[in-house]
Amino acid sequence: MRRLKFEEDMNIVEGLAKLSDAFGVAGFEDEVRDVIKEMVEPYVDGYEIDPLGNLICWRGSGDPVMLDAHMDEVGFMVRWIEKDGFLRLTALGSWDERILLGHRVVIRTRRGEKRLGVIGTTPPHILSESERQKVVPLEELFVDIGAKTREEALSLGVHIGDPATIHYPFAQIRDGYVTGKAFDDRAGCLVAIEALRLTAEERLPYKLVVNFAVCEEGGLRGARAAAYRVAPKLALALEGTIGADIPGVPEAKQPVRLGQGPAITLADRSITVNPRLVRFLEKVAEEEGIPYQYKLPAYGSTDAGPIHLERGGTLAGVVSVPCRYIHSPVSTLLLSDLEATIKLVVGFLRRAPELL
Repeated sequence: MRRLKFEEDMNIVEGLAKLSDAFGVAGFEDEVRDVIKEMVEPYVDGYEIDPLGNLICWRGSGDPVMLDAHMDEVGFMVRWIEKDGFLRLTALGSWDERILLGHRVVIRTRRGEKRLGVIGTTPPHILSESERQKVVPLEELFVDIGAKTREEALSLGVHIGDPATIHYPFAQIRDGYVTGKAFDDRAGCLVAIEALRLTAEERLPYKLVVNFAVCEEGGLRGARAAAYRVAPKLALALEGTIGADIPGVPEAKQPVRLGQGPAITLADRSITVNPRLVRFLEKVAEEEGIPYQYKLPAYGSTDAGPIHLERGGTLAGVVSVPCRYIHSPVSTLLLSDLEATIKLVVGFLRRAPELL
């Protein structure tokens, strides 16, 4: 198997950090799109930003083979400003309300400025026992930005409709094990970027199209429009998915596990992957010595759902990087899984003509 020289050619830690730290709440992906555009420009023949905000890149000619990775992350939108300056939020994407209390948030104003705030919490000293046990719903939470009045909040540039997210900076927990926000799906974005880079000098016998999608967390919207435009003959969605190999979760309920390589989807709530494509991915992995696992059915949905239904149907599948604690600000992954996923996708691209 041809070895990938990650350390010599590109530091994937730095790449993932740059992507993770970029602001890209669903519907507000422009900052992360600019980061990706800069990273892929040397490796593509052209790109366009469609009316929804998808970044669609391409190289070569012939039948389109499509990779898709979504740029957006789960976040919030300011839905109300109280007269005493506190903010109320609504969700953009799916959050576990158990984790929201007491976190710091970043709010991006319409001027592009970043404002800090804190999701406030009532001191436990003044709560009843039943109140301490309660999961506080998002609609009851408030954000403290240090404003004393609604007018002061507005003077800080914060308006109804501004996006926000919980943000903890990217960090290495130890060598090979990293944490940060939005690995769902900035890990998938990095896989796509690396696949473009590592095949840049090869003449693939088809048109390689990579869509960096908007609004996956908002209902798989961006990929649907992109797939209609691209009309791929073959497609692969790249994801960061549900690592649940943690205490208290039985093996049969762990969708994927860290340290076992990329996860091949068999079925989820949006697609049942054609066995022909599953067998092909297995073959690529086994012949190139890449460890792999299956994502247990049928958790979650991905962009492969809308992609495989467009233009009369497309052969489409999903390959994912295992990530613990997704949809939180502290998702974590093993770099060995990330590197193995890149190798599998590069192998898929090199052998894709076998499926066309």
